[in-house]
Amino acid sequence: MGLIPKYKMEQLKREKREAKAAKKRKVNTRDKIVRFLIVCEGVCTEPNYFKALVKDRYSEVRSEEIMGAGRSTCALVKKTDEIKTLLETQRQLPFDRVWVVFDKDDFLDFNEAIALANKLGFHSAWTNEAFELWYLLHFTYIDTGVGRDDYIKKLEAEIRKHKSQKKFQYRKNDTEIYSLLKKYGDVTLAKEYALRLRKKFIGSQDFKSHIPCTTVDLLVEELENPEALFRLSRKGKDVYLY
Repeated sequence: MGLIPKYKMEQLKREKREAKAAKKRKVNTRDKIVRFLIVCEGVCTEPNYFKALVKDRYSEVRSEEIMGAGRSTCALVKKTDEIKTLLETQRQLPFDRVWVVFDKDDFLDFNEAIALANKLGFHSAWTNEAFELWYLLHFTYIDTGVGRDDYIKKLEAEIRKHKSQKKFQYRKNDTEIYSLLKKYGDVTLAKEYALRLRKKFIGSQDFKSHIPCTTVDLLVEELENPEALFRLSRKGKDVYLY
């Protein structure tokens, strides 16, 4: 067998380097996972929305556990801590981001729940007064405090503007609400409006007086863009940006 020509040898070396680099990229991508735990006050409404969102926004760097606890405010935060401990013990893997999702409604310990979540290192996707405010912001800006029923009426009116939805009626546990918001609403607009509402209350920690207001957009943004939560350090390890 004759000697391999020099140009052929260089080609083989180059292909070997490229294959090795491709394998390394694949391993690095697989290893970069942001693990979310999302525990919601509602058993169906909020979990249905977030499950539909992550199903629609596939990501190679996100892993999520979404559940409804059927608890309120401080009780929800404490239950979230229990769930986190149990799942991390069972799986021997820590969660990178823990979110609690709850509304103000008529609960008196709203501020305390946000403070407790912060103390435990959790993030709060809260709405004052009801989660449906987040839905409505996909269509219009509203800065007056109204109840859940009024949000729902306004939301129905917005969706009924479309010919195929003339008889639309909102149902709390509707599994299709995410797809309706995506089709007829604008999530970018909703994020802008949510930020605009929060700016009205800058400097105030009395969250129960922030009416209306929501931080749901912050959780949505993380789920849509989990790769933004980390950067590659000089040592090649993932450094999470909290």
